[in-house]
Amino acid sequence: MPSQTLPERWFLVDAKDKVPGRLAVKVTKLLMGKDKATFNRAVDAKTNVVIINAGSIKFTGNKLAGKTYVSHSGYPGGLREKTPAQVLAGSFPTRVVSHAIAGMLPKNKLGTVMLKRLKVYAGSEHPHAGQNPITVDL
Repeated sequence: MPSQTLPERWFLVDAKDKVPGRLAVKVTKLLMGKDKATFNRAVDAKTNVVIINAGSIKFTGNKLAGKTYVSHSGYPGGLREKTPAQVLAGSFPTRVVSHAIAGMLPKNKLGTVMLKRLKVYAGSEHPHAGQNPITVDL
């Protein structure tokens, strides 16, 4: 089968007042190319997704204080735990959304390429206006 060059697609998603998990499911489908009729899980869909207002997402229930993100430095006593409220108030509030999406992508080389095509911004400004992204209402 000859290799086909797929055109790049750009999408713009506004995450204001969206639930992170539900947003991540829909964005992951776009990144993987599952919205296309020519979907093939072994082929890169060449889809770029720009997410704006990631700092103003909302959590349902008690997850803002009850949920924890755990990381370990690899050294004794290096366990770090943060709540979503601490992450959103910190220097990188976009990590909540990117972490949710990264958990739903495949754990292989193609998943790494898809994650690189995800651009997440805390505010409403982004430098990708030149690509004319299609606004997606999720």
